[in-house]
Amino acid sequence: MTSEAKAHAMAQTALYSWGQAVAPPRLVKNRENIVFEAHLKDGRHVALRLHRPGYQGRAGIEAELRWCAALSRQGLPVTRPVPATNGALTGSVANRVTSCVEWFAGEPVGAGDLPLGPDVAHVRAEAAELGALIARFHACCDADPPRGFTRHAWDAEGFLGERPLWGRFWEHPLLAPDEAAVLTQARALARERLAQAEDFGPIHADLLRENVLRGPSGLALIDFDDGGPGWRLYDLATALVQGWGDPLWGAQAQGLVAGYRATRPLAPDQVALLPLFVALRSFASAGWIVTRAEASDPRQRLYLERALDLARHLIARTVPWKEDE
Repeated sequence: MTSEAKAHAMAQTALYSWGQAVAPPRLVKNRENIVFEAHLKDGRHVALRLHRPGYQGRAGIEAELRWCAALSRQGLPVTRPVPATNGALTGSVANRVTSCVEWFAGEPVGAGDLPLGPDVAHVRAEAAELGALIARFHACCDADPPRGFTRHAWDAEGFLGERPLWGRFWEHPLLAPDEAAVLTQARALARERLAQAEDFGPIHADLLRENVLRGPSGLALIDFDDGGPGWRLYDLATALVQGWGDPLWGAQAQGLVAGYRATRPLAPDQVALLPLFVALRSFASAGWIVTRAEASDPRQRLYLERALDLARHLIARTVPWKEDE
């Protein structure tokens, strides 16, 4: 991780490309991408992003920004790019590509935002709202497909190939031999069943709760860094995966699907594949965490337990949430 002092120094330098800020920027996130909140001298309120080296590259980042601009023109609540003073979409500092997008005022959605003791109807309604927004997003992508979309693909190779985008999850160093065998078997079954998925196109690919904000005007989508070509069901699965272990997970799944179907078609045989894609997201996360945290970090084992549980459901052909809520 980059030190806060170095991150602030890079941000101050990067902001020269956008005419500088009226005050020191505020550090929001210091992970692979470093994000600051800043108020530019021209009055614009932005999120400054210092992109991780070696992931998307300048062409991929600029494709993302053009994509978000096109989505915004269709009325979708997404992060709009803020061009630099020279009109470019990106800049540079040290070994990082930099960009600015308009700041969204809002808080991430999630269980913490619900009133005490939420009932099933409330959970289902909130999930339906998000499902409808995801459907609108996919429809907008189809209406105006992104151009020059040089991005990583969330396809069979990206999930399950010899070099998956987020790592060889079935070789996680904390796996016991019998656990590794479960993930290896699930990997093979998942590749077979992916042949049944039909809707492939531009996706966000990281619709976790932290990337869906609730503001004064409703829900909005941020952080398209992982976006690329992929199965649309993966966006629904990613929005759902954090509900693992929640007693109302079934209500979340039902609401998400119902909200999506109210806006965009989703055939029953495709809905039946949703557990597969939730498993795929859990596998990807188990691979991702290996190089992002110490071996003693509790997330290592937590992500593995989730992946193993969903792998066993995949092997048994069972749904991992209650369907009668």
